[in-house]
Amino acid sequence: MDPSYQRLFPGHFFIDAVLEAADTKADMSRRITLQYLQRAAMAGILIGLFYVAYFTVLSVFDSIDSLGEGGYGLGKAVGAFVFGWALVFIYYTKSELLTSNMMVSSIAVYHRKMGQLRGLMLLGLCFLGNALGGLLLAVFARYSTLTAGHVEEEMLAAVEIKLGYMSSLSGMGDLFIRAILCNLMINVAMLLVYNGFLKDSITMALTMVMSVFIFAFLGLEHSVANTILFTIVGFGPGIDVWPAIGNVAIALLGNFIGGGVLIGIYYAHVNDDRWLGSRRGAAQPPAN
Repeated sequence: MDPSYQRLFPGHFFIDAVLEAADTKADMSRRITLQYLQRAAMAGILIGLFYVAYFTVLSVFDSIDSLGEGGYGLGKAVGAFVFGWALVFIYYTKSELLTSNMMVSSIAVYHRKMGQLRGLMLLGLCFLGNALGGLLLAVFARYSTLTAGHVEEEMLAAVEIKLGYMSSLSGMGDLFIRAILCNLMINVAMLLVYNGFLKDSITMALTMVMSVFIFAFLGLEHSVANTILFTIVGFGPGIDVWPAIGNVAIALLGNFIGGGVLIGIYYAHVNDDRWLGSRRGAAQPPAN
């Protein structure tokens, strides 16, 4: 890029880094599909474990009588901070998470480095792997005391809220907006990680932790986390299947808009310098 125009597109490094990652992910999903699925399953296991940790922390603080009603809020804050490290573990283990891949694939499709069908196949394979990882964790939870007692009560209370969104159009709209904002926050963090401005691992880790903290503390809706929570509860006390499927479907759409459109397509567009060359060329006076 012409140095005189480089300042107009400060996110160019971010786009280049994402396109390189997208090429690797697409190649991996096509050539070593099973290994890619395993990477996605590991992300599902990590999300599930950290989500169980969130509910465990919440149950501990909520059961401390001396804290009174403040115990729940404090537990939610501490639990959200603990849950925030899930994204850090996923990033540094090179596991594959659907919600961040929504941004990556959208940018690749925008720049025609990946076809729309290939992008959808990548996301579908990633979601399948995430769900399979969550399924494995649900089996472990079913045959252990991992989610017993107060932890299970907190999980059931969360499920009741999440399925409650499906009881009305306004509730589904609320769910949809929460899903948009959830993946907006996650991919803002990934944008900061990819753009090259964060130079040390501690800063990158805390950036990812804070983004997940906000979504967990505010009760925003994450399609993969919801899928895993519903699977764990389904293997235990049981769950109303169709409202759960509806919740995940709306969360998927909202997550895609938040991460794929509001971050992916938006930043791909505002850092797209391709039109600038044709505009400069059009501005040139004709040769004599």
